[in-house]
Amino acid sequence: MTRIAILGANGRLGRVVAKAFIDAGFDVRAVTRTGNVPAELKGATAVAGDALDRQSLIQATEGVDIISNGLNPIYTDWGKCLPMAENVMAACHANNALHLFPGTVYNYGSPMPAVISEDTPFHPTTEKGRIRCAMEDLFRREAEAGRVRTIVLRAGDFFGGTGSGSWFDLVVAAKINKGIYTAPGPADLVHEWAYLPDFAVGFVALARTLDKLGSYEALNFPGHAVTDLQIKAAAEKAVGYQLKMTSMPWWVLRAGSPFVAMWREIVSMSYLRFEPHQLASTRLEGIIGEIPHTPLDQAVNKALQDIGNASRPPVARPPDRACWPDENGWAQ
Repeated sequence: MTRIAILGANGRLGRVVAKAFIDAGFDVRAVTRTGNVPAELKGATAVAGDALDRQSLIQATEGVDIISNGLNPIYTDWGKCLPMAENVMAACHANNALHLFPGTVYNYGSPMPAVISEDTPFHPTTEKGRIRCAMEDLFRREAEAGRVRTIVLRAGDFFGGTGSGSWFDLVVAAKINKGIYTAPGPADLVHEWAYLPDFAVGFVALARTLDKLGSYEALNFPGHAVTDLQIKAAAEKAVGYQLKMTSMPWWVLRAGSPFVAMWREIVSMSYLRFEPHQLASTRLEGIIGEIPHTPLDQAVNKALQDIGNASRPPVARPPDRACWPDENGWAQ
C-alpha cells in the first residue's frame, strides 16, 4: 500500500486531500503541528511535525512514499514560505519521497493572461507572486539535480470542503443566509475557481499515474471558469430564494491598508478580482483521463452546505453593511 504524508492536514486543502487519499485506499499519515487531526479523517494516522523544524519534519514523514504539501502561512506571514519549502525538500530527499504541490496563478502577475496554459511564462508583479515563483524554482532545481521528484497541480481559488479561509466562504457566501451575495469584483468577469474535492481527486489520479510523469511536472487543473452572475444563480438554486447582489468595498481596504497589515496584503493581490483569467491544460486529461469536474450547481450547493448555508429562508437583517476584513480575516 502506498504511504502518503499530508502536510497541513488541519487546513482546508490538507483535510480534503487527505480524505480523498483515504477514500482511494492509500495509507495516510496526517501531519500537523499538534498531532491532532479533524474527526473526518478517520483512518489516517495522526503525527506531529513542525514544518519550520527540518529534523521534526523529516521524522514526521519517515518511511512515506509521497509527501503532499498543503502548507500555507497566513497572508501576512509569507516570509515562512521558502523556509518551509526548503524543509519539505529536505524531508522528501531524506525519505526518497515524491512531492505533490498545489500551484497558484500568482506566478503570472498583472495584467493576467486571459487563458493560462502550461506554456504560459511566469511574470510575477507582486511579492507573493515572486515567492511562489521562487518556490517552484527550488522544486525544479531539486528535480533536475535528481534529489526530489515534484508534481505541481495548479488551480484557481478554492471553494468547497469544511473549514474556513477561502474567498467563497469569507466573502462570496458570508451573507447568503441574510439574502445577500457579495461579488469580490465585476459580476460579469470570468474568474478561475477550483472545487476542492475535484482538485483533491486530481491529485489522487496523478499519484496513480506516476509512470506517465517526469521528474518535474507543472500541470494545470481547469476548474470552474465562471462569473459571479453564474455562481449567484447556482447559489439561488441551492438556497431556494433570490439573492441581492452587492459588491466588496475595495475602497475601504485601500484606504485602510497603510494601517492594517491584512488589508494591505489583500489589496496587493486585488488585480486577481478585476482581470479575467482561466486555466487550460493540454496535458492533464491525457495523463489521468477524464478531469474531475462536479457541475457548478452541485458544487455550489455542497459548498454552501459545508459552511452551514443550506437551504432556508433568509433571516431578517439590519440595513446593508459592508463585509469588512479585520486583522484576522473577514468579519461577517
